[in-house]
Order: sequence, then structure tokens, then C-alpha cells
Amino acid sequence: MRLRLSTWNVNSVRLRVEQVARFVDEQAPDVLCMQEIKCQEGEFPRAAFEAVGLPHIRIAGQKGWHGVAIASRLPIEDVAPLQVCREGHARCVGAKVAGVEIQNFYIPAGGDIPDREVNPKFDHKLDFFEKLTAEMAGRDPKAPLAIVGDLNVAPGEFDVWSHKQMSKIVSHTPIELEAFARLKSSLDFLDLPRAAIPEPEKLFSWWSYRAADFRKSNRGLRLDHILVTPGLRDAAFRSGAASARVHDDVREWERPSDHAPVSADFGI
Repeated sequence: MRLRLSTWNVNSVRLRVEQVARFVDEQAPDVLCMQEIKCQEGEFPRAAFEAVGLPHIRIAGQKGWHGVAIASRLPIEDVAPLQVCREGHARCVGAKVAGVEIQNFYIPAGGDIPDREVNPKFDHKLDFFEKLTAEMAGRDPKAPLAIVGDLNVAPGEFDVWSHKQMSKIVSHTPIELEAFARLKSSLDFLDLPRAAIPEPEKLFSWWSYRAADFRKSNRGLRLDHILVTPGLRDAAFRSGAASARVHDDVREWERPSDHAPVSADFGI
């Protein structure tokens, strides 16, 4: 069977429930991982997800901020929660679907100053990566695992609109790129969107609201990711090549999130 896994920072699930329904109708994800749902579990619009065929839901929510959720067409099994956020924010939720463990993250943005000594938010971001990397390093790379979500790092030169100008800006600083690289190396993770759309092609998933025309300015960043272990490689390349994409057309919709969804297909 085809398993389509999508990730999307929706920037308020209640505000954008109609856009979510449209995306599900048009792209038919089997599993939709969301970040910044910005609601508590009891406030999550479950009925709307049931109506579009995603009745199996796991939520980590909190009042007004952060929050992550997984909605699935297929039954969900629980997995042990990961204790990687020192502040106790709702930034991680996990589940197992069709034998695949999925860990969905909203990693801290890190504030404005890329110095962990003077900026507690940046220190929190790096600490999150360090804890997650240590957790992954103890796992079996042959086990099918996907790390998805808004990881708030644009890891490559062609994942930012200007490598030179962004190299001193949080999300693309050398220390963040090193943290991301260490996470990838911990289980030899494969970056599926980049496997499908190799460098040097530019690839973005976020564009600032400040741009009147995001297409024209195209000052984007690739902050949203689907990383998979070697245990999922065969499933990801079942058709002979990776099938993954950024749905940048969604960023054109009315009242959009500043992030576009990202999807990958697996033969399970």
C-alpha cells in the first residue's frame, strides 16, 4: 500500500481548519503531522478531521502556544513519549502507523541572537537538538522511523534564499547547521525532500508574511522536514526514486500559514 506522510506547521489548527480540509481532499495524506496547533487537546477540532477521513488522532497541546498533533486514516498505536523539551512545552508527539514510528516535532525557533550564552531561547533550541540526537543515537537504524515537522533549521546552502546573508541569522547559523548534521548522522537519517529534489535546486517551505508577494520576493527557508532511518529507505524508494514534495501552492491560499505542507510517499 501507499502511505503518504505529510507535515505542516498550520499556525493555528482552529483558524485554518478549512485549509486543512482542502489539503486533505486534494492531496489525500494518510498521516498528517501538524505543528503550532495553538490549542489544548479539548479544543482540537476532532469532528472536522473525522469528517475528512482522519479519525485517529494524537495530540500534545497547550493553551495558546506551540502544540503538535498527528491525524491518520489508519489506526494509531501509542509509542513512548520523548522527553527532549526541557521547558515542558507541547513540542513533540509520537505514534506508530502501519508499523512506522512517526515522531512529530516543533523545535524552538531560538529567538533573534544566535548565542546560547546570552539568549536562553537559542540555548533551549540547541539543548533540544542535543537531547533528541542523544535519544536517536541509542536507537536501531534498521527500525522504521520518521522524524518530521518544523525543525526550525534550514540545513543547506540551497535551503535559504541567500546563504551569505542568512549565515548570521537564526535558523541558518553554523552552530545550528552542525546541530542538524549531528542529528542526521545519529541514525544515518535520509532527507527525503532533498533526495527527491537534489541540490542545487532551491527548496523552501516557509516564506515571511511580511512579503506582499512571496513568489516575487521568494525569500524563503526550508524549515520543515521529513527525515527517515535506513529502515525506511526501501519503502521510500519503492518506485525506484524518492517521492516527496513541498506543496508551495498552499501558501497562495486565502489566509494561509506562513509554512507550506511537505509530503513523502512510502510503499509499505
